[in-house]
Amino acid sequence: MNSNKNSSGGRHQGKKGPQKSSTNKAGATKKYSDSSKSKTFRKSSDTDDKRGAQNFSKKKFDSKRKFTDRSTDKPKVASTSKSNDSDGIRLNKYIANAGICSRREADVFINAGSAMVNGKIVTEMGYKVQPTDEVKFDGSLINPEKKRYVLLNKPKNFITTMDDDRGRKTVMELIANASKERIYPVGRLDRNTTGLLLFTNDGEMAKKLTHPKSGIQKLYHASLDKKLTMADLQKIAEGFMMEDRRVLVDEISYILNEPKTEIGVKIHSGRNRIVRKIFEHFNYNVVKLDRVLFAGLTKKDLPRGHWRHLTEMEINTLKML
Repeated sequence: MNSNKNSSGGRHQGKKGPQKSSTNKAGATKKYSDSSKSKTFRKSSDTDDKRGAQNFSKKKFDSKRKFTDRSTDKPKVASTSKSNDSDGIRLNKYIANAGICSRREADVFINAGSAMVNGKIVTEMGYKVQPTDEVKFDGSLINPEKKRYVLLNKPKNFITTMDDDRGRKTVMELIANASKERIYPVGRLDRNTTGLLLFTNDGEMAKKLTHPKSGIQKLYHASLDKKLTMADLQKIAEGFMMEDRRVLVDEISYILNEPKTEIGVKIHSGRNRIVRKIFEHFNYNVVKLDRVLFAGLTKKDLPRGHWRHLTEMEINTLKML
């Protein structure tokens, strides 16, 4: 009997393979409690199989319902900021485009609070920067464009401005094809002054090179309308008062093997037309004025009216000033 019951039970279980794990317990309980009645066992087993299948189906349904319920109980993700929905560039891409690091590394720095937009720390992933936003990384202003550094040997009769409403020639015409990025002159040279003029889109660099505390040196070759006396040269070298302010030059000397009208002046002051004003103060007129050195950059191999990009070594030197 046991043998037949086992084979009968096996056949029933084989027909309902998917519910095997649910029906075994019900079938086994009935088998050992009513082992003398094979028909009753088989009938009860069929009934139990059906009940087991129903219970199993119900469990599956309940399980799915509970899973669904749990998912709806989860807290809703906060909506993204207004900046994410508007046009702009993602902050990590902005930082990467500025040459600071990769986008993945930028995400780490953003999360650590290294990025500021308009004076506020931004740690939100996916934050979008608008064209008018000011972005700083570790306290320094950054620009997503590739940094460009262009050196021009400025000729006479060009004014140092972006444009001129009087139609005069500007230095921007001379460097029009130097860069796809919009670059700006660092400092100024007046219309009749020639020589070195640097252009860049690196705001931090431009600020450093023009700030008085940086002490950036410039060397000028001045041609005067008459010979500079030794007495006046010494007065200029020692420093003097002009317009209620003390004027100091770093160096002044006659140019070797040239007439006493040719003077070299090294100065770090950024005051407007300062070299011309120095000589005018001592009753000399400057006939020509040429800037031959600026922040260590020279006119070597750069003809008048031409420009060139700075070398990596020159850029690194400027950054260390």
